[in-house]
Amino acid sequence: MSNGSGRERDLVLAPNEFAFISDQTKGNINAYVGPYKTSLANTDQPVRFNDRTKRFEHCSLEESIQLFPTAPEGWYVVLKNPACDETTPKTGTVNGLHDLQVGHKVNIPGPVSFALWPGQMVRIVKGHHLRSNQYLVVRVYDEDSAEKNWGKAVIKPQTDAEASAKPSSELDRPELTMGKLLVIKGTEVSFYIPPTGVEIVRDVNDQYVREAVTLERLEYCILLDEDGNKRFITGPAVVFPEPTETFVERSSQRKFKAIELNELSGLYIKVIAPYEQDGRAFKVGEELFITGKEQMIYFPRPEHALIRYGEQALHYAVAIPAGEGRYCLDRDTGKIQLIRGPRMFLADPRREVMVRRVLDSKLVRAWFPGNEEALAYNQQLQELMKEQGSGDFVFDRTLHKGKTSPPSATQARGETIVADGFPRKTQFTPPRTITLDTKYEGAVTISVWTGYAVMVVSKSGSRKVVVGPSTHLLEYDETLEGMALSTATPKSDDKLLHTAYVRVLHNKVSDVVHAQTKDICSVEVRLSYRVNFEGDPNLWFNVENYVKFLTDHMRSLLRHAIKQVGVQEFYASAADVIRNAVLGRPDETGTRTGRQFPENGMRIYDVEILDVTMGDEAIEELLTEAQHAVVSQTLELEARKRRLEHVEQSEMIERRIAQYQAETKQLQMDLSIEERNKKLAVELADVMANIEARSRQLQGTVAEQKVLGEIKEAELGRAKAASDLELAVANQRMEQRLRELRDEVEAVVKKANAISPELIAALQAFGDRAMVERVAQSMAPLAILGGKSVAEVMASLLKGTALERVLAPSVDTPVEKPKR
Repeated sequence: MSNGSGRERDLVLAPNEFAFISDQTKGNINAYVGPYKTSLANTDQPVRFNDRTKRFEHCSLEESIQLFPTAPEGWYVVLKNPACDETTPKTGTVNGLHDLQVGHKVNIPGPVSFALWPGQMVRIVKGHHLRSNQYLVVRVYDEDSAEKNWGKAVIKPQTDAEASAKPSSELDRPELTMGKLLVIKGTEVSFYIPPTGVEIVRDVNDQYVREAVTLERLEYCILLDEDGNKRFITGPAVVFPEPTETFVERSSQRKFKAIELNELSGLYIKVIAPYEQDGRAFKVGEELFITGKEQMIYFPRPEHALIRYGEQALHYAVAIPAGEGRYCLDRDTGKIQLIRGPRMFLADPRREVMVRRVLDSKLVRAWFPGNEEALAYNQQLQELMKEQGSGDFVFDRTLHKGKTSPPSATQARGETIVADGFPRKTQFTPPRTITLDTKYEGAVTISVWTGYAVMVVSKSGSRKVVVGPSTHLLEYDETLEGMALSTATPKSDDKLLHTAYVRVLHNKVSDVVHAQTKDICSVEVRLSYRVNFEGDPNLWFNVENYVKFLTDHMRSLLRHAIKQVGVQEFYASAADVIRNAVLGRPDETGTRTGRQFPENGMRIYDVEILDVTMGDEAIEELLTEAQHAVVSQTLELEARKRRLEHVEQSEMIERRIAQYQAETKQLQMDLSIEERNKKLAVELADVMANIEARSRQLQGTVAEQKVLGEIKEAELGRAKAASDLELAVANQRMEQRLRELRDEVEAVVKKANAISPELIAALQAFGDRAMVERVAQSMAPLAILGGKSVAEVMASLLKGTALERVLAPSVDTPVEKPKR
């Protein structure tokens, strides 16, 4: 036991180990630093310093052995109660008590490893690596040490930041005061180890490094300062809060989407702080309604407060289909106007409020008879109106809050695009659909059917009649003129039908009239009037109970008319008596004018007599018997008439048979004569055709001869022309020859000037004769064509010339004709 206990009292410390041993006799605590070995005395007690209680607690020897606090590269040691001389216990020996700066704290960047003095506390912290969207919040806990050691901080600037050109000791050196918070931004610093006097503040999740907010386009975040001011930052940006600021979160989200607006949506804003924008000054308390017309994308700002009605923040336009409308209340003037469709109406919440008109049960039954759904809906509106405390309308937002109205029109909202890209689906995506259910949301709509009419009356006194088929939207101050009509048969005021609709075409009013005949016999007439409303529509509603007005007047007229005839006459001609009294007597064309009521433009254009009943049954039986006798006699007469008609028809048939047979024979003879006449006409036509053909043949021959004569005459003309041409040519040749001969003669004469005159005369005579012979030879064909002799032709040609005497003897000598 002694050996074992002795080994337990041996303290063996390896390198990088130390232990605290308390001397129980003196109260000193020594720090044993390895490598070291010693045997502890019985008065030596191993202890360990408790960081939480700040006390030395007894422990076993093994538990007292501690490792050196070691901070590698990129880490640092936070040492509390450092030594006054900034020394550490020496290794391989025993270190006694040392003076400590109790309450002080120093930051020692690694790499470092050392033993602790008794009473010191240490925490090893990894150096803080920061991305560009991370930051640290540091606090100055010792301004003197911070000022002194600020340049000793381990700071690695971002390589792509502008601040990288600055030395780490001069990087954004702030004014250091006790308790001041600073922000180390990841956009400026990529690695940070605080200097002595500065500590890192952990966040609510006990983390040193905090995440900044990275804003994309169309995103924003809100920073709330300790003084209550807010700061709105829009993207794209990396947002680092100030030390006193915190991010405002909604549903664990620190960034929010910008509000997309269009012409059909808007935001109701209250100005809570004065500001100026685009040269316009906005005052506190001013209200704004921002729509897509002014700003398509809205980012909140600190001077704006969003006015909400319940959960509704964004105001949407109301779809008003064609033929419908909505009521809009002007909050400033109190006037309610009717907005008609088709349109998209965006109410300005600053002065316009959409309201719904509440109708009491009486009006609902009169305007929408039989519509129990509309009655129940308006009863619910009446309850809400009492809770709301307003006039005779209910705000739309009250309805949506109470959820008493039918489903309203679905507001279509676009989906947010998260990232860039063009994803395409492989299946068909149906288009966005809006379902409109405006049955009870819009203005009061009156649908007037065909043949009906209503009178619309406004509080200003104006009146207007709407004739169907038509749809009318009631202004808020408009109502329908009501009427109370008598019902049952006969008509009375005991049971009235309250309605706003008047049947103006083909209206039917039934009644029972009790009257007496001239001989004081009671009769009961059941009839039905056919009524139209004509003329000025404004007169149609002048009589509130036109049914009672009509039946009372017609009862009086019918009683008077029935009183003028006896019972037998009335029983036999009740229809005529009643129709004459109601519709008037027929004119020459058989048309009845009907009964006109100028008071309200009503006219009875027809009447149906349903039943006529006598008041006395005995008289009715007598009339019935008399009527039976008349019917019997009438039937007998009708039988005889039918027999007479039979005989007449039989004889008439026989006569017509004979007549038809005679007509047939006559027709056959006429056809035979006609056939012979046609044959004669054919033969005559053949003769006339032959004559005509012969005549045309002779005419053709005559025409042919005429043509032949013209051809012959033309041929002779052409021959004569050719002869004339040949004669002219021969004359020219002869003249030319004469000239040649004359020239020759003259030449001979000149030659023979030396010859005696007698020789000359003889030669000349001889020449003339020779020339005449030649000419005669040349002119022989012309003389033959002309029917003359050659001598006569030559004589005529040479007449008046010197050669005339040569031809004289021959011309005077008669030419003997050859004998045949």
